[in-house]
Amino acid sequence: MAVVVVLVASSAAGFALRRRQGQFRQAPSAAGVLTAADLGAPLGRQATLVQFSTDFCTFCGPTRELLTTMAGERDGVAFVEIDAANRMDLTKRLHVLSTPTVLVLDASGGIASRASGQPRKADLQGALDLVLRGGGQA
Repeated sequence: MAVVVVLVASSAAGFALRRRQGQFRQAPSAAGVLTAADLGAPLGRQATLVQFSTDFCTFCGPTRELLTTMAGERDGVAFVEIDAANRMDLTKRLHVLSTPTVLVLDASGGIASRASGQPRKADLQGALDLVLRGGGQA
């Protein structure tokens, strides 16, 4: 009986974690601002999509394609990819615990929202649209 309880609890926890994977959530107000110097690339005029990746990340390639496409379809939106292993300063500062981690920055570099895991296109569009409409945090 104990084995069944453990299996059910483990399955429920795994399902809950998978459901949250890739969903954007509002960044805390203390999340701070990222500058072009932090990123090693210019900020977008209206928004910047930032992806933390690693060489061994399974979902980083498809996420990169999605973010590149989304930035290319929107005027004033930039895409920056950061190698998490080579930028431990930012990884620690921003509490990046898994890759891909995606940040949506506003025009001033403020972190509006973030997602851990591969985001769905609709979720990314919603988070980006909120920033582009001047709504700030998702």
